[in-house]
Amino acid sequence: MLDLQHLNEAVESAAAFRRRRTLQPVGGRGDKIFPPTYPGEGRNAQPRHVFERRRIDGREVVCVLIDSVQSQANRLEEALLQSAKAGQIELPRLVVDFPSSGLNAVPEISSLEAPHRIYDAILRDSLLDGVPFRESDTGRRIRQTTMHDASAILEISPTALLFGAWNSTGEGGGLGAKFARAIVSEIIGIDVPAEETASAGGAASGELQTAGRRTGSRIDPLGIIRSVEVYKSDTDWDTSERAAGKKAKRVRPSEINHGNIAPSVQALGVTCDYAQQTAVITLAGLRRLGFGSDAARNRAARAYLAALGLLALAEADAQGYALRSRCDLVCDGDAPLELVRFDGKAAAVDLDLKAARSVYAAAYQGARSAGFNLAGSPVVLKPQEKLVHIVRESQRKALEDSSGPDEEA
Repeated sequence: MLDLQHLNEAVESAAAFRRRRTLQPVGGRGDKIFPPTYPGEGRNAQPRHVFERRRIDGREVVCVLIDSVQSQANRLEEALLQSAKAGQIELPRLVVDFPSSGLNAVPEISSLEAPHRIYDAILRDSLLDGVPFRESDTGRRIRQTTMHDASAILEISPTALLFGAWNSTGEGGGLGAKFARAIVSEIIGIDVPAEETASAGGAASGELQTAGRRTGSRIDPLGIIRSVEVYKSDTDWDTSERAAGKKAKRVRPSEINHGNIAPSVQALGVTCDYAQQTAVITLAGLRRLGFGSDAARNRAARAYLAALGLLALAEADAQGYALRSRCDLVCDGDAPLELVRFDGKAAAVDLDLKAARSVYAAAYQGARSAGFNLAGSPVVLKPQEKLVHIVRESQRKALEDSSGPDEEA
């Protein structure tokens, strides 16, 4: 079982930790799953999955993106955050407390959840002990952090170093500090039945789409048909223009969420031979991060970040692979973690969730012993009044806007 001593040795000399895991739909091999959809190109284009041809086992096969690097990073951060909230690990982080400002519908948002992590505008536009965060001592330390000495971020929100962060709106007009991802995970579906889409002229476009199809329809139990006269204003609807209110206009019942949804067929949903998750923690990348001139301090910081990455994988495994509606995956056999050396040789590493938490706790204490002031509890910020105002205004306008999508063909 991996311990801190072996982790320190790996961080000093190895290339990476790696795991390649085979997954299958929870419904069984060959069951249809639904990868994420992205907007199609052009006006009124249908949503689409992301396909590409990859070289797998010596042959070119069509693959589909099931969970992107960015999405996987969010899931790993969420797994770490849940473990920290449950008191199972100590994890330094920043938290913006919105409920205390009267925004009960908005939860606390941490530096693990903010889109740009420690450099996000949510943190920027908050206060620490009554001082704008960027101007606080903590904020100044973060702004001054570089690749040569990333101690401040390690102490305040180490996940930003692990998952990557960029001070894109800070000093230097976007030339602020940039930290590359040290952990990368992605899930793809391999050997997917696909077909070429047709261009406007009917010829093959060269772009791929799934050979699967998703159908949709809804029967209104009230039997309301589209020819019924309905009038809708900015605030209400009624059966007459006068009763509906000022600036009312005639709309279809579907625009007030009544009536049938006509049957539709879209090229969505896939089957595949199997899904594969590839996860890599780059130890060579961690060695590029500096934490001052002291060698022991650098070793402790890098080992701590490596332990944090290993723990993230283990915590996410424990939560499972329910990625989205109709995309629930399970492991298909064992997938040992591997330590990859510079010569390309790999050795299996024994590490379960209990051991990952133990190694993390030891690395956390090792970093503290090396002089890092790792926060044992979250650093809590309060949103500035201007941030609270625009959130409230957004909520108010959203409630006032009663319009919905036109679901009737």
